[in-house]
Amino acid sequence: MSCFTCIKVLMILFNLAIFLAGGTLLGVGIWVSVDSNSFLKIFGTLGSGTDSIASQFVNVGYFLIAIGALLVILGFLGCCGAQKESKCLLIMFFSIVLIIFIAEIAGAVVALVYSSVAESFLTSVLTPVLKNEYGSNQAVTSSWNNTMNDLKCCGLTNYTDFNNSYYVKQNNGNYPPLCCNSTTTPCTLSAAAISGINGCFNQILNLLKKNAAIVGGVAAGIAALELAAMVVSMYLYCKIDKHGSIQ
Repeated sequence: MSCFTCIKVLMILFNLAIFLAGGTLLGVGIWVSVDSNSFLKIFGTLGSGTDSIASQFVNVGYFLIAIGALLVILGFLGCCGAQKESKCLLIMFFSIVLIIFIAEIAGAVVALVYSSVAESFLTSVLTPVLKNEYGSNQAVTSSWNNTMNDLKCCGLTNYTDFNNSYYVKQNNGNYPPLCCNSTTTPCTLSAAAISGINGCFNQILNLLKKNAAIVGGVAAGIAALELAAMVVSMYLYCKIDKHGSIQ
């Protein structure tokens, strides 16, 4: 078996796995989006707050659909491009992977170098949601409560995100209990200030820093696979004409 044929077979198998994985994610995403309650029953999570949980699963379903569709397209282009020795399909595969790779690099640079810009952007987008919908919108309230409880944080920046908010106005000036160290007494403005609970954005950054090795390893692994896919697809692209003339 020649080197070209070996790499071609590996390319087909690799992209077939990507195609199947994408199809699986796409199917699960469609299922979750269309029938989230049945999905929840399988995992036994039905109970209080089912509607808000179901709505969150629907959002996850849309994300799975997008990722699954992208993987299906990539797998199809790579697999068919290698099997049919199509330079058009291979260059399309290479271009999509290259775009994803560049986007990931750009995102990582922005996240590392311009974290303050990211915080300002998120603050401008999420703070109005906290002020106007926390306490009035069940889905938003449940999502933020889960986040604040898991990360032991308050708001995006800190407790001041709730100043003059709907929740504070409806609760006699008290802040969410998660903004104070004690949940047994009302969380007043002074109690929230004394508690010193960090904002969720800083907690996420701290979590990423604590797990930097794992995050970096996963990112490096994904980048290596993408680079390998681009190198192999370009190798096949360049060798197709030569291989055809030899045959």
